[in-house]
Amino acid sequence: MKTRLRFILCVILLIATGIFIHVRGRNEILPPHEPLASLPHQLAQWEGTDVTIPPTVLEVLGSGDFLLRTYQTPSVAQPEVDLFMAYFPSQRTGDTIHSPKNCLPGAGWSPMESERVSIQTEGHPRFQANRYIVAKGDDRQLVLYWYWAHDRAVASEYWAKFYLVADSIRMNRSDGSLIRVNTPLLSGENVEAAQQRLLSVVGNLVPLLDRYVPK
Repeated sequence: MKTRLRFILCVILLIATGIFIHVRGRNEILPPHEPLASLPHQLAQWEGTDVTIPPTVLEVLGSGDFLLRTYQTPSVAQPEVDLFMAYFPSQRTGDTIHSPKNCLPGAGWSPMESERVSIQTEGHPRFQANRYIVAKGDDRQLVLYWYWAHDRAVASEYWAKFYLVADSIRMNRSDGSLIRVNTPLLSGENVEAAQQRLLSVVGNLVPLLDRYVPK
């Protein structure tokens, strides 16, 4: 059953890619947006510090707007939360969103567990995100990530690509983004406790996203 579903999805993607190539010739709409660097450093009790992305990594990521920031709570002793955001104003020129499923192993992190979780934030419908537990040696991290475009959150890479093509046809836009948050898992720490730490940042982040990833 899974093999058949994957085959169907591959066929759909091939058809969608053909349509996408067909519409590439049109002059694309590139809506204005605030730079990711202007995202508030203060998200409720969380205080952010920017982290420089190495030039070699930026070269791999391609042409886009990227943010890597570490959020901490000075008044509460708890592990930090790292936020990574990647926004591509256009994905018609070959610069597309890189899946963390490929990037994390490349950075030495091995996936241990994965599943989908449901996230509810103020002012936005509930959405699905990918949850991974990754390990590197004795270190473990809890990761949440999803794709965000036009006020829409998607966990599935296949659906993200489907909407990329659909929006290119319907809106003449191919912009989109990846949102990823991760935090260390302490020795003996409950995964749900670490997830609440991530959701504390996410809950303050999501209401701001439309300023940086336009509707």
